[in-house]
Amino acid sequence: MTNETARTERRGESLVSRISTDLRRDIEAGKFAPGSRLPSENELTREYSVSRAVVREAIAILRAGGLVEARKGAGVFALEVNTKAQPFHNLDPDRVSSVIELLEIRTVFEVESAALAASRRSATQIEAILEAHNHVRECLLQGAPTRDADFALHLAIADATQNRRFVEFLQLIRTGIIPRGELQGAAPGARPKDYNLNLQEEHGRIVDAIIEGDAESAREHMRTHLRGSLERYKALLRTKRSDETPQMAD
Repeated sequence: MTNETARTERRGESLVSRISTDLRRDIEAGKFAPGSRLPSENELTREYSVSRAVVREAIAILRAGGLVEARKGAGVFALEVNTKAQPFHNLDPDRVSSVIELLEIRTVFEVESAALAASRRSATQIEAILEAHNHVRECLLQGAPTRDADFALHLAIADATQNRRFVEFLQLIRTGIIPRGELQGAAPGARPKDYNLNLQEEHGRIVDAIIEGDAESAREHMRTHLRGSLERYKALLRTKRSDETPQMAD
């Protein structure tokens, strides 16, 4: 199977995660030795037929993971890989247990992120949050995938905390952050069958609280939003374990 064929078949991945995964694999495999220059932004936009913004977000994920560094005016260069030192290096988004682990961390992390955003957001950041929120709505109305738009909203909220470490953390766990329908037996790229039913309403409550500067309300609405996903995957894990348990003969 060629690299291009493999990329085409990974339809369940977002464009950002597809690019970052390919580059991560090449760096870890030694295709890009420490100190060597990665393909330019223009080269990557042509190869993957994506916008510059998508390429930049993919590179940001690699930077957050300590795999590359950007040198002004020179490009992006590979760093020495130390897999054991990289957090989340063995996270497997195809395993329900890994998703639950990640959601538990997100619940602690993003609940406070929403509260800080409500307390610290600027007018420009409110505009960015609203724009991301509206983009999710447009995707839902058009029946288009909401994975990237959903992540962009959570990233905009993290940015409004005025603490760049919140943004870096979300980028670090980017691959597994949005629930995946494949874990419920759906087609690749699909959302969990009940995920989008109340998505816009749940997001709307969080966004309204942040705009109003109500930190406690933002905290509670984010907790409710993430708790639904966590409980869904816990139920799915229980179902899978039940199915795998040998049945006693009558």
